[in-house]
This record gives sequence, structure tokens and C-alpha cells, in this order.
Amino acid sequence: MKQILPLILITCAAPAIAQETRQMHAHEHGVGELNIAFDGPQIAIELHAPGADIVGFEYAAETADDRAAIDAAVATLARPLDLFVLPAAAECAVTQASAGLESEAHDDHDEAGHDDHDDHEHDAEHADEHAEEHHEDEAGHTEFHAEYLLTCANPGAITGIEFAYFDTFQNARELEVQMLTPAGAKGFEVERDAPTLDLRGMF
Repeated sequence: MKQILPLILITCAAPAIAQETRQMHAHEHGVGELNIAFDGPQIAIELHAPGADIVGFEYAAETADDRAAIDAAVATLARPLDLFVLPAAAECAVTQASAGLESEAHDDHDEAGHDDHDDHEHDAEHADEHAEEHHEDEAGHTEFHAEYLLTCANPGAITGIEFAYFDTFQNARELEVQMLTPAGAKGFEVERDAPTLDLRGMF
């Protein structure tokens, strides 16, 4: 997604508080981060959301049900216009989209999990204790990350965004939004109780 990254980097760097917001809220249950950059007919979007918001847990998938939940969530996150609804008059279409589950140190976690299973396969009690400690230590360190590039035939018709995201993901409470438009950079907090963002005057 080489076309998306420059716009997203601008979005993240433009407001002075963006990095502080990321550090404060990226792993707070119920609170995700959405970066949006408008550039002519294109809109670049980047979403970071705690695993608990999306699938109800933040530990590595342990069961078939866990893996199925993650796969379903990734498929849903790959359809941005179902989550962040733009006015039909804008005639927006998805040019690129990707989504996945990330961990701050996923390689180490995966290897540790595998090794611990081998080392303690005859010690169920110890394995259970280790799992509990692992979940406690790693809570808040796993998140979903998605990137999108939209192209709109009539971007001037984008007067707002409706966040169907909250209807889709019942554990999500809030999105911290950093937005860059031709009029400048601005931050918003969009909450479940008021899932709309008025963009009139932003262009």
C-alpha cells in the first residue's frame, strides 16, 4: 500500500498531539484510533483498534473459534465503506484495503507460546499459570490494524461520516480521529452514543 503510507504519515505527523494520542489510547479497551487524510479525490484511512474492541479478546488465538473470530473480523475490516459510511453523492469506491491482527512483539510471543507448550506438556497446572500470566502481561498489546485508500468522484459532497463501525463491533466505545484536509488538521472524538462526524466547513 505504497500510495497510502505517505498520506497516513502526514496525517499522523500534522497535529502535534497525534503521537501522544496514539500512546495514550491505542491499547485502551474500547478506544481505537482512526487517521484520515484527504488528497483531492483520494482518501487515505488508517485504523488501529484493540483486539478486545473487535473480537472481544486480545490474547493470541488459541482455539478454532478464536481463529474464526479473527478471520471474520479481518474480512469485515477489509470493507471500509460498510464501517465508515460516506454520502452516496460523493461516489466513493475502495481502491485498496488491507487488514490484519498485530502484536508489538508478535514473533517473540508466538515462539514463546510454542516452546512453553513443548516444555510443559506434562505439567498442566504450570501451563495454566503461565497462560494466565501471559494474558495479563500482554493485555492491551494486540490490536487490529487496517489501511484503506478510497477514490471519490465527487469529494466535495463528503459532508460527514457515519460510523457503522460501532454497530459492527459492540465492544468499541470511541474512536480518536486525526484528520487532515485542505483546510488543515483537526482532531475529533467520535463515540458510540454519537456515531457521526460532521465535516461541513472542513473543505
